[in-house]
Amino acid sequence: MRVAVSGATGRLGRALIAALEEAAFSGPSGPIAWRRPDFDLDAPDGYSALLDRDRPELVIHAAAWTDVDGCARDPELAEARNGLATGRLADETAARGIDLIVVSTNEVFDGRRPAHGRGYWPGDPPNPINAYGASKREGERLAARAYDVTAGNLGIVRTAWLYGPPGNDFPAKILAAAERAAAAGEPLRLVSDEVGSPTYTVDLADSIVELVGSDGQLGGLHHIVNAGAASRADWAREVLRQAGIDVSTEDVPASTWPRASTPPAWAVLESTPLPGGEPLRPWQAALADYLPQLLRQAARADAAR
Repeated sequence: MRVAVSGATGRLGRALIAALEEAAFSGPSGPIAWRRPDFDLDAPDGYSALLDRDRPELVIHAAAWTDVDGCARDPELAEARNGLATGRLADETAARGIDLIVVSTNEVFDGRRPAHGRGYWPGDPPNPINAYGASKREGERLAARAYDVTAGNLGIVRTAWLYGPPGNDFPAKILAAAERAAAAGEPLRLVSDEVGSPTYTVDLADSIVELVGSDGQLGGLHHIVNAGAASRADWAREVLRQAGIDVSTEDVPASTWPRASTPPAWAVLESTPLPGGEPLRPWQAALADYLPQLLRQAARADAAR
């Protein structure tokens, strides 16, 4: 199967390319990595020629503008990149009978569910409260419209709180912040009133590949996250515990740091069943796999200074 991945140099895109390279159905040529400038969210007029050039049987659309504060400052650009560009890609793939997977987000939900309630299911009504969530929801809507009558299959995969290589993610930022707090002799302040589903890109990519390789289970709405839920503060303390870093912490509300965007306070997704029947492992176990390489990366950066 010829599989193309948009956003192939991004956090999830890299993990998808690696997972697809190990998949038997990818064939000897492996996946097609769409990078800029070939695939550009700001140039959707080029998608038709790109599809005709590479002739994929499936496109996994992982490219997105994920700067949520940038989206809040420029909602029209967010809609163009995450909404209209996704719709244009879906129009072109649907017209050719090409299957499509669109990667979306928990931020299509408002997060106003009471803390420690159940996570959001695919059947729950979307109600985004920020520009990023609204733009991703528009991408979902336009993709569904394109595939309303077509021979191709559309899968929408919602996920949450992604982290993983190449770093500069939440765990990496917590490690850096802990170092600064310790040097200043101050407690590390951690947000305690945002709760979500920390999800390792490697696990998400493997799950998407499992969907692709399944018999007829690609289509529809899927929620894929690592098991369990955590506040930002819980997640940060687990990073510190696993890294063996002893620093005092202080729980604070998200309002401590005003932002352009308003994130959902309850960002928890309930996972939908995967073809193999096994849920993703707990987020703590996934973090334990990732953290050693992040610590080695930090050590190399320190040595280079």
